[in-house]
Amino acid sequence: MTAASQRLTLGRNRRIQCSRDFALIRQTGRRVAHGCLIANWKSLPQTSQSRLGVITSRKVGNAVARSRARRLLRESFRRHQWELAAPVDLVLVARPSIAGKSFSDVEREFLSAARKAGLLKTGV
Repeated sequence: MTAASQRLTLGRNRRIQCSRDFALIRQTGRRVAHGCLIANWKSLPQTSQSRLGVITSRKVGNAVARSRARRLLRESFRRHQWELAAPVDLVLVARPSIAGKSFSDVEREFLSAARKAGLLKTGV
């Protein structure tokens, strides 16, 4: 996609929803832990689009805290989805330390984890 046509949306077709897919990515994919999140990913063919799945356990907090954690992780991915070097299925697992963090903190840790994993394009 060209820079002008890159939309920053994250529709349902860009989300991992099937529990089988979550399990497959966590078992056969690669993993990196950084800060308040754990990133599991599996590479996709170049013709595919990247997809995201988010896992939040009860250790994160009550329903409000878990929902906020999911929103923060989805938003971080949504803003930086076009900076990924290649299409991936990405599963982000929220750690309990995510509770109470601001969006800028979560975004910074997402980008650090992606850099550590080698998922971002060079120069980003």
